[in-house]
Amino acid sequence: MATPDPLRNSLITLLGGCGFLGRYVAQELLRRGARLRVASRNPDRALALKPLANLGQLQTGRCNILDRREVEAAISGSDAVVNLVGSFSGDQKALMGDAAGQVAETARTAGARALVHVSAIGADANSPAAYGRAKALGEALVSQHFALATILRPSVIFAEDDNFINMFAGLIQTLPVLPVFAPDARLQPVFADDVAEAVAIALADPASHGGTTYELGGPVTMTMMELNRRIAAAQHRRRRFISMPDAASALFAAMPLTPMSRDQWALLKQGNCVSGEFPGFDALGIAPRPLELFLDKWMERYRQHGRFAAA
Repeated sequence: MATPDPLRNSLITLLGGCGFLGRYVAQELLRRGARLRVASRNPDRALALKPLANLGQLQTGRCNILDRREVEAAISGSDAVVNLVGSFSGDQKALMGDAAGQVAETARTAGARALVHVSAIGADANSPAAYGRAKALGEALVSQHFALATILRPSVIFAEDDNFINMFAGLIQTLPVLPVFAPDARLQPVFADDVAEAVAIALADPASHGGTTYELGGPVTMTMMELNRRIAAAQHRRRRFISMPDAASALFAAMPLTPMSRDQWALLKQGNCVSGEFPGFDALGIAPRPLELFLDKWMERYRQHGRFAAA
């Protein structure tokens, strides 16, 4: 007889659950039989999750993570909490720093047995990017207020509907010559489903994983130039890539209405690989999947004749 999943029938609050990663985390937790409360500033976006849930398994609610009372209402009665909130705009210190600490304090006070806080590999109190400093502050406050919280630091997350691989794919589809910013920066792209599984495993066994920080990097390390070339090859397109000097890239990122902010540029330039100072996927019992496993199929729609393109 199969052992019941420890998350089955647990009530888990997902803060920021309507975002890109939130959809994958929600799907994994629903699959394991958990009951979800998806709290977001835009709860209508969670309606897409309804078909994945059984009757009564999913509820949605409006929550501004900067509003203490709304956070308390969202977490009340929860067995576990997942904080997925992150942004490259707005008051990042308040959103990903101070508010993260408030979430942890509220979760502890409410009696939640587990808390997973999703941070980023770029979290660093001395980061040149406000995003990295805010993430570091959030980690410190979470650990201060909820000693058995699990902190996950993923590298760049990819999926079929992401805004990272698809941004480059769209440019490669359109332009014959493309500039590459930080061409030598090294990345370890990580699959969204693998990060979602890490969240679930940490929630299921807080006694083993609580109080620990995990760095989650994919199994393949590549440079930005290599990533662009792999995307072009998967599209069956020949493209010329030009390595951009750092000064020109920084100037571009500082301009308004560009697809890359100053923070994104600063984090990209320093790379996005695990440091080796923290445990990773192996400590969670997960074998992460490489981008190459999916890239060829996902790039079909970017080819000249779609899936009917000649190999």
